[in-house]
Amino acid sequence: MANHPPHVRPSIAPPWALALILALGCPGAALAAEGGVGHYLPGGMATLIDRPPTKPGWVVEPIYLHYEGSAAASRAIPIAGTLAAGLTADSDALLLGGLYTFAQTPLGAHYSLGAYLPYVWATVEAQLDTPLGAVRRRDRAAGVGDLTLIPVMLAWETGFWQVSATLPVYAPTGEYRKGRLANPGLNYWTFDPTLGVSYNNDKNGFNAALYLGLGMNTENPDTRYRSGSTLHLDGSIQQLLPVGTGFLGIGAEAFYLDQVTADSGQGARLGDFQGRTAGIGPVLSYVLPRGTKTFVAELRWLPELDVSNRLKGDYVWLKLVMQF
Repeated sequence: MANHPPHVRPSIAPPWALALILALGCPGAALAAEGGVGHYLPGGMATLIDRPPTKPGWVVEPIYLHYEGSAAASRAIPIAGTLAAGLTADSDALLLGGLYTFAQTPLGAHYSLGAYLPYVWATVEAQLDTPLGAVRRRDRAAGVGDLTLIPVMLAWETGFWQVSATLPVYAPTGEYRKGRLANPGLNYWTFDPTLGVSYNNDKNGFNAALYLGLGMNTENPDTRYRSGSTLHLDGSIQQLLPVGTGFLGIGAEAFYLDQVTADSGQGARLGDFQGRTAGIGPVLSYVLPRGTKTFVAELRWLPELDVSNRLKGDYVWLKLVMQF
């Protein structure tokens, strides 16, 4: 390439924080969980923009996420302490997050910590059984969602390669009300240890990444429902090309999410209710280096193509990273 792409080290695009958009009652995480949701969303962590930072200092990351999906009328879904059928969800979230990377290198790794907080809007519609028969109901909610804490983010580098280990912790800070279809919070904790490996060639602009995580949930004390653990795998390839004063990235991302343990608790009226989803979609990004600072913007469209026991729809992400 005539110009070399920068060795980008932006933040981890918070799969955890982004997943908070679905903290609204059921915008799209596996229907193999209460409300058909979980704290991790496909596309949360998969590309160059999601690599843990290695440069000491601050990273600020505003994010927008939209999800729209639906389930078959014959599919009953446990949500907010009741069962619903024919569920549809339309949700949006704005997230503001930040990371700080220390100059010290414990265990030979670059160490960062941070937090992400979302504000979410959701509309959820479903058919509910009542003593008077089936009733179609629509709920709307808006508010601050569940806080994502990142106490551990470690990154080791060798040449073009990076290996990372991250521990996102989702805290139930969002509002939750039993019986309401749309809620800004999920009302339980999630611990989501994630391992990643990525390749970023700053000579020819090619990069690839793969991230594997396991989300483990506590019980929702209001509904006595404990969602099973979810295994999630996201991968991507991208090519950076010199355009203007920066670099245009063109690529694709694929994802696979599978609930690997059964739902449990007194509220798990449908038994284990395990599900999965998989899909693939395009990724478009732009990297703009400015001296010691780097600005990155990325747009993703991720349609769900193979779904079992969950909503089926589309994710649209817009991520911005400012590294100082």
